[in-house]
Amino acid sequence: MSADLELVSIKTDTYPLDGLLYTPRGARPRAAAMIFHGNCHNFYTGPSRFLPETLVADGIACLAFNRRGHEMVTSLDGRNVGGGAFQLAHEAIADGRYAANFLAGRGFTNPIVIGHSNGGVLAAQHAADHPDTPALVLMSAHLGGAGITTLISAKGLFGRDRLLELIAEAERMIAQGRGGELILLPGWWWVISAESLVDYSRNMPATLDNARQMKSPVLYVVGDQEPEDLYPAREFAARCASPCDVRILPSCDHFYTGLERETAALVVDWLRRS
Repeated sequence: MSADLELVSIKTDTYPLDGLLYTPRGARPRAAAMIFHGNCHNFYTGPSRFLPETLVADGIACLAFNRRGHEMVTSLDGRNVGGGAFQLAHEAIADGRYAANFLAGRGFTNPIVIGHSNGGVLAAQHAADHPDTPALVLMSAHLGGAGITTLISAKGLFGRDRLLELIAEAERMIAQGRGGELILLPGWWWVISAESLVDYSRNMPATLDNARQMKSPVLYVVGDQEPEDLYPAREFAARCASPCDVRILPSCDHFYTGLERETAALVVDWLRRS
């Protein structure tokens, strides 16, 4: 890849966000993009890893960054811990603003916004909050909203058939001042703090509600192996206040396994024409 890579640290009101800033080598970028990773992922896995090479080759600078909710559990300074098990919706939304402000400080105002899975939910919220966003790419963005943990638990993830019991336990722990303590989940992502469990069940942005707020052109990509009630690409397009292209990729899972190059090429081609 003909690119310059810079390891960056983005200040927040608590812990900084680490990431990589990719810029075309020897050429001025024609645009910039930032990539929101999925639940418990990071800036060097999934679309955050496989998109930058193709974006930069097309003249687009790219920031792949960790939210404070990266990994499941991660070490911070000393013996303090953080990560996806402790994520809170308001912090995740703020992290998108911190990343955009960082890019603005580098001369890249109003970046293209790309988000995968839970990062897609946050990307849609960011674009709704920032109507000057030039383009939004949603990659398997889930439904979000207050019912998301019920839906994913019914599909064998998160709380499975113990969700209501776990929420009640988390509420008791919060009332006892133990909201930062961890609870084991019977499904992915396996472990979560009491405070994060309740927050994720009640405070996540609603993807379909944000469709009505869109000013940006949208590309919504999903794999054909993904359930439409959880990844509502067609419904989002039907509600979207701006033009929305839906691409359903054949023989494709949630992580675009084996289709990384084709998916990246599709995204860049759409951005070029949007």
